[in-house]
Amino acid sequence: MNDILQKTYALGQSVWYDSISRGAIRSGELKKLLEAGVRGVTTNPAIFQKALAGSADYDADVKALIAAGKSDAEIYDALTLSEVREACALFRPLWDESRGGDGFVSLEVNPLIAGERDTTVSEALRLWKALNCPNAMIKIPATPAGAAALEEVVAAGVNVNATLIFSLEQYEAVAEAYIGGLERRAARGLPLDQASVASVFVSRIDAALDPVLAEKAPALAGRIAVANARAVYARFAELFSSPRWQALAAKGARVQRPLWASTGVKNKAYSPTLYVDSLIGRDTVNTLPPAALEAFMKQGTPADTARTPGFADELAALPALGVKLAAVTEKLLADGLASFAQSFRDMMGIIAAKRAALP
Repeated sequence: MNDILQKTYALGQSVWYDSISRGAIRSGELKKLLEAGVRGVTTNPAIFQKALAGSADYDADVKALIAAGKSDAEIYDALTLSEVREACALFRPLWDESRGGDGFVSLEVNPLIAGERDTTVSEALRLWKALNCPNAMIKIPATPAGAAALEEVVAAGVNVNATLIFSLEQYEAVAEAYIGGLERRAARGLPLDQASVASVFVSRIDAALDPVLAEKAPALAGRIAVANARAVYARFAELFSSPRWQALAAKGARVQRPLWASTGVKNKAYSPTLYVDSLIGRDTVNTLPPAALEAFMKQGTPADTARTPGFADELAALPALGVKLAAVTEKLLADGLASFAQSFRDMMGIIAAKRAALP
């Protein structure tokens, strides 16, 4: 067990790994991270695209699926489902040991349907059934349609990871959807034992704002992303301590943990552990890409930091500087959706190229 990860978990935060590949699973690399204290895995279309493009590990399966008459989309589906099932099997003992608290592996719905509520619901339910793993999580982008879909999927008993959250307003919509879905289950006398996380993207906010703040208010540069996340954490504490929530908790419901995503630094002038050290708190998750995880395991500073005061003043200073945070987060959401959609299209291109090239 890595000492820093152990101390972080003692403070109430689970560290997950924001990467997956067949090589990492079958070489034992992911198992070593699990043994070191990593408690879950997140994936997205960009991660799968990178794994598929950068390795020949999948070629035999692609060839077999082509021979079986599968389309490019069906091949992608088969590869990703297989990979997530393998990771779920690896993390299943942790899920059992933690009684469903950790050990999850996330798989995202097709990013091309992020604006379609009903299609997102049917796709999430299809993936959940196809995986057939109690420690799987289905990722749904936190668009208005996605939040509405999330309530339906939670009401159906599925573990859900609401992703691409940039604003407090998005977070509130997702939390309300989760609570609403559980209330619908409670009204039908169904168990409330599923899990959910709300994935708040962090570093991209500083990447967007720092060029402006470095000129207008240098003291705020590199601070707004953390301030925004801390505002979410404060709202989380309010929503999940309310009488409405307590009624569900009494029936066994689990809080929807804030999950800090995009926590690798993009500005090399910052500490490589900035977005981990600054956001540790009870009932949270931080999912780290490989470089950030390696840095945190070596030089992280575990402390209860997510509740550090001052974030409201930092956010309140932005309008006077001509910075409209809502406009920034809205663009980041649109950019994130577009990026994941492009990664999905790129994967279809990679599979098509393999179809043409493989003997």
